Amino acid sequence: MQSEVYNQSVCIMNAAVYMHYVEKKNMHQIAEILNISASTVSRLLKRALDENVVKFEIEPNFLECTELATIIRKKSGLREVLVVPVLSDTNSGTALTVKKMVALEGARYIQRIITDDDIIGLTWGGTMYHLIQYLNPCRKANAKVITMHGSIANCDEKLAVDTLVRRAAMAFGGKNVSICRNGLFDRPEDYELLRSTEIYRKMTTLFENINISISGVGLLYPTTTTLLASTNYLKPEEFQELLSQHAYADIMLRFIDKNGCECNTSMKQRTFSIDLETYKKIPLKIIVASGIEKGPAIQALINGKLLDVLIIDQKLAKLLAFPIS
Repeated sequence: MQSEVYNQSVCIMNAAVYMHYVEKKNMHQIAEILNISASTVSRLLKRALDENVVKFEIEPNFLECTELATIIRKKSGLREVLVVPVLSDTNSGTALTVKKMVALEGARYIQRIITDDDIIGLTWGGTMYHLIQYLNPCRKANAKVITMHGSIANCDEKLAVDTLVRRAAMAFGGKNVSICRNGLFDRPEDYELLRSTEIYRKMTTLFENINISISGVGLLYPTTTTLLASTNYLKPEEFQELLSQHAYADIMLRFIDKNGCECNTSMKQRTFSIDLETYKKIPLKIIVASGIEKGPAIQALINGKLLDVLIIDQKLAKLLAFPIS
């Protein structure tokens, strides 16, 4: 009977609301002050919400990010989509800031889910570089971090996959394994020789045991922004071959068409990288990307079911949620 009296008291409800939302007191503190039970405080706060005494408002930008994530997840069937708010126009002066914001969210996500038993596959690139810079060394995990592809000639050392793997393992406090071989061989015969070596058998076995992968994505269509085009990794004739095959994106040194299938180029049989079928079997495939121009590349990966978790910025999310026909 006593609780019923309190439930009917507007004054008691208002007092509980003020102490909870303005003075930031918890329910037990409020209960002691008002001489009621904590469960009664909980009912009073619920009543205040039901009767619109208290109204919550989410900042429109943040609300839109949640709605965009939901739309993309439902359309694509992805396990999870995280959309990072962009509070200002993304021009040449702020694109790096947005990339860093997305990379930071990627780092937080990884450290939220990682365990000691994980084997993490990592790729090279600018986004991965920033992501690793943001890993919190206070949150240790005895996980193993391995490269998912060979090295890239003329690559900026700080972006090289072996460098990133070492830094990631250092941040986690775990072990790292790198591939000390070129990612792309000049001749198929040279790659065939590699296939008979112990290092090849070791790495392919590790590839099969990766349970989390983290990667960015390079863009080849409709414009070419992939770093592979600016590192002399590809010869002019190889680049033209990719264009003739209608390559949309690159991931782990594999070139992907609009449907998410690997392009049947001369590079396919001389690339030291996890093969696409093995990659698809990884239980948790995370893609971290920023920039509205990456829309076609991300959509190609979605079409090929080459990711499970997508971490992107708000403007890129708008393009994926509401593509321009």
